[in-house]
Amino acid sequence: MAHIDHGKSTLADRFLELTKTVEKRKMHEQYLDTMELERERGITIKLQPVRMAYELDGQKYVLNLIDTPGHVDFSYEVSRSLAAVEGAILLVDASKGVQAQTLANLHLAQQQGLKIIPVLNKIDLPNARTEQVKEELSYLLAIEPEDILEVSAKDGTNVEKVLERVIKTVPPPKMTNDQQLTTNNLKALIFDSTFDAYKGVIAYIRVFEGSIKKGDKIIAFAAKTKADVLETGYFSPNLIASDEGMSSGEIGYIATGLKDPGQ
Repeated sequence: MAHIDHGKSTLADRFLELTKTVEKRKMHEQYLDTMELERERGITIKLQPVRMAYELDGQKYVLNLIDTPGHVDFSYEVSRSLAAVEGAILLVDASKGVQAQTLANLHLAQQQGLKIIPVLNKIDLPNARTEQVKEELSYLLAIEPEDILEVSAKDGTNVEKVLERVIKTVPPPKMTNDQQLTTNNLKALIFDSTFDAYKGVIAYIRVFEGSIKKGDKIIAFAAKTKADVLETGYFSPNLIASDEGMSSGEIGYIATGLKDPGQ
């Protein structure tokens, strides 16, 4: 999360390359920005989730990233994203410093009790005020300047250190054990949705308790609408169907067959 134009989507591109989520030959700038207007203007309007696999010190990890918009008009998209995760990367442009939307997003994340990872971007620019902006940020977060990572998302400098910091400091989701899975009701947060003419409303969900798979029957808590799960899967960043379903801690999608998004 960051102010507009501080480099979120570029950093997300480097993550996709580093984790080999997207093949190099298919890679292009702002990969997660799927709308034409986003590409044209170079801004993120719609939040976009993606699942990445990464190995650190011989241990394999699954990381769920949501690239959020930076523009003040889309702060509701940001708040929904923050409700689905355990941590947030706070990105600040080294040439522009801390700006209003940076603060607004930071306060949203702090209210959710998220682990904040401060990252200074664009340190490669000739007008970068790296030390000065680090001081600003360390004062704001009440941390030592050494705790702030310095990166260049454009040329890939230190990007792997961000993923390493995420793995080491962001708490993993609280898992429910197998015995509980059989008795626990599913609890999942719908943080976004899209519509498909054949599959109906496709809900983007974060599972907090229980598990869900194709063929299950679900109920939408607010609207009391019942639906059958036609398909489950994850974002890579395109929709990839998975028969294994999803369990506690995972982010993915379910096809509900519902025709009315309001339900």
